[in-house]
Formats: sequence, structure tokens, C-alpha cells
Amino acid sequence: MYRFRQVVGSSTYGFKSLGELMAKATPARSGDYLAGVAAQSAEERAIAQMTLADVPLKMFLEDLLIPYEEDEITRLIVDSHDLEAFQPISHLTVGGFREWLLSDYATSERLEQVRLGITPEMAAAVSKIMRNQDLILVSKKCQVSTGFRNTLGLPGRLSTRLQPNHPTDDLTGIAASILDGLMYGSGDAVIGINPATDNVAQACRLMRMMDEVIQHYEIPTQSCVLTHVTNTIEAIEQGAPVDLVFQSIGGTQATNDSFGFNLATLAEAQAAALSLQRGNVGNNVMYFETGQGSALSANAHFQLDQQTCEARAYAVARCFSPLLVNTVVGFIGPEYLFDGKQIIRAGLEDHFCGKLLGLPMGCDICYTNHAQADQNDMDNLLTLLSVAGCTFVMGIPGSDDIMLNYQTTSFHDALYIRQVLGLKPAPEYDAWLKRVDIVDAQTGRLSSQMPSAFRSSLGRLLGH
Repeated sequence: MYRFRQVVGSSTYGFKSLGELMAKATPARSGDYLAGVAAQSAEERAIAQMTLADVPLKMFLEDLLIPYEEDEITRLIVDSHDLEAFQPISHLTVGGFREWLLSDYATSERLEQVRLGITPEMAAAVSKIMRNQDLILVSKKCQVSTGFRNTLGLPGRLSTRLQPNHPTDDLTGIAASILDGLMYGSGDAVIGINPATDNVAQACRLMRMMDEVIQHYEIPTQSCVLTHVTNTIEAIEQGAPVDLVFQSIGGTQATNDSFGFNLATLAEAQAAALSLQRGNVGNNVMYFETGQGSALSANAHFQLDQQTCEARAYAVARCFSPLLVNTVVGFIGPEYLFDGKQIIRAGLEDHFCGKLLGLPMGCDICYTNHAQADQNDMDNLLTLLSVAGCTFVMGIPGSDDIMLNYQTTSFHDALYIRQVLGLKPAPEYDAWLKRVDIVDAQTGRLSSQMPSAFRSSLGRLLGH
């Protein structure tokens, strides 16, 4: 009846499947309780983690959590697995894999060599038996660099997405937020807008506006309207200046079906964006967002825990060589991540799994106003992720998104962490900030005066 057993004293604990064992071993979070898959006590969770530590990594290649025939994400994971890359770690258990990852032997170079041999389920499993400091240490060793108009993910760098959302997509309001962000050195990862009105015509309007700003000021960055992937394909067909293709993705085919796309849709969009040849540093043209709980929201989680479903989404991302991936860690709400502690843990897990699998992971460090969290929790997660080598975070005026109505990180937060840890923007963007006198070339600090080019633009914006 039970595939996995653990005897502790006079008690015997049993787990019927690998999926159940994974779920019971997951650190506590409200979404798994909602789904009915979580451990019922701290003791059961600890026993499940002990049992999971003894599971051979090879088992994840044989005992598929979602059947191959029923799910194209499973087929992607299995068919793309690199047995040669897996060979150096193929003899390990989950617990042995943890010890190997934490060892001095697991250098950045060796982690890169084995990454295509690691499945999302292996990454999820080992994360469940790691402390926060373990997740940070290994993430720091995982080096992932991408490029489009600048180079992201280099050591000693932290990039930001300038997110100038507006509740009515007012171009003047968006332009003011863009100018505000640029003046604080934000925007090297991407200038990315979540449109309030999600249709092709509006997306094209916003794309053209951002492209004009980037071209006029010769900013070495990229733009993105976070509209549905099919809208972006149509915008490309209409001649819109598309830099990056965006899509929210999940870890099961049923989740992505609910989002209105499949792997073939993403392949079509990637090919269309590549055909435009708009990048001058690299050709990573995809931008993906994920988040724990999306599969459960779509009733497409197959009785798996939300963190394992999240890790499977990274197989989708990895297939398309994205410029950017970020987990929107607290956006869905307390139904899935109840408080600051759960949000912090989830953010570290997601970042670890993504980096281990070779993705340029960032994080929207955020919470909704009805969650048991506050900005101090976000400060903690921002600091921990930045120590762990996070690729990028969000930059929003005052940390309050007035269109999406949630709390995230501000332009000032990025300045704080760059100063505390001695981090810089992407090299091409850093040079541009100094060239246009946003940053003082001698001190590396923000200039005290507004650059002349921006002063005249602000005057026009205000009608002076």
C-alpha cells in the first residue's frame, strides 16, 4: 500500500506515491493546505523530509509525477533530459545531492556542466530538505548570463525591471514613471508595462511609445508589454517594435491550457521575435513570469504541491532560452502564501530551482494588502535574494503598483541593495547612466542635478 516507509521509534510512517512524499516534505504553506496535500504536523513533515532524502535521483526519471501521455510538460522534461550531463550525479540520493551541491567540489563550472541533467523534480526535491542558507549558497554559485541590448546576470550586478503601470494606460502618466525610474538608475533588465487594457491595439500603442523613448535617448535596454503571447504574435505581424515576448507560464499542460497557450504557441512567438533581429548584444527574446499557486488556481495541479508545480514551469522556460524569468512570489495572495515567512521561503526556493536549472531568475518581491506581510518582509527577501545572486527585481514608484494593486519593490529599494552589497546595473546600462550624467562617473552615486536632456523632456511633459 505504501511505496515509501519510515520507522521512527514505535511509529511507522507511510507515503503512497512520490508525489505525496514530495508534498508532505514541503515546508508549510497555505496553498498546500488548501489543496489537501500538506503534512498534517511538523513531525510528519520532518519524517517525509528524512524519507525524501533517501530517494535516488534516478527515481525521478522513472517515476513520473504526471503521466507522460497526459502532459506535454512531462514529455518536454523527459525528452530533453541529458543523460551525459546527469552522469556525474546519477549515483546520488536527494540527500547526497544536497551535500554535493553544498560542497566545494560543486563549483560554478561543474554546476553548469550538470544543469541539463537535473530535472525540475530533482531541483524541487532537494530544495525541500535545504535550509534558507543552503538555498542562498548554491544559488550564488549558479552563474547564468543572457543578453539582448545589454548583458544581464553577470557577477556583481543586479538589474531592475522598470514597471511604469498606469490604471488607464495614460501615456503621460506612464512617461512620467519611466522618467522617474530612469533618474534612479532603474530599467536595465527591461522597461515592462502590464497593460490595463489587454488588446493588440493598446499593446502596439505602448510598444511604440517605449520604443521611441529607448531610441531617442539611446538607452541600452529592452521594452516589453506584458500582454498575452498571441497578442504579441499579432503585434509583430502588424509591424510593431517588439523587443521581448512575454507570457505567464505554469508547470502543467492543463495550467497552460487555462492560460490559452501551449509549447507550440511559444515556439511560434519566439521565431517571430527572432526574425525582427532587434537585439545587438544577444538574441534572448523571451520573458516569462511564474508563481506558486497558479496550477492550483486552475485546478490543474494533479495533487502535487505548489512548489513542485512551480519548478516544472522552469522546464518550459528553459526550453526557450529566455532573457528574463521571474517568480511573482506573493502576488496571488495569502490563500497560497499566507505570511512573510512563507513568501520569503518560496522566493528563495524559486530562485534556487530556477538558477540550478540554468535560468536567469529574478523575483517580483511582493505581497497583497490582505496578506500577513509588510514591507520589512520584502526588505528581508530583497536582501537575501541579492546575496544569492538574483538577476533582477522590480522597480515601481513608491513600491505601490497603482494598476495591479499590490506592494513590491521601489526604485529606492534597488538603490539600497546596490549600495549595501556593492552591486551595479548591467555594464552597458551602467556606462549609459554615467554618459548621460544620471550617475556621477567619479563617485558612482546619483547626480544631484537632472541631466539637460531629461529636463527638457520633463518640461514638455508638464506643458512648460
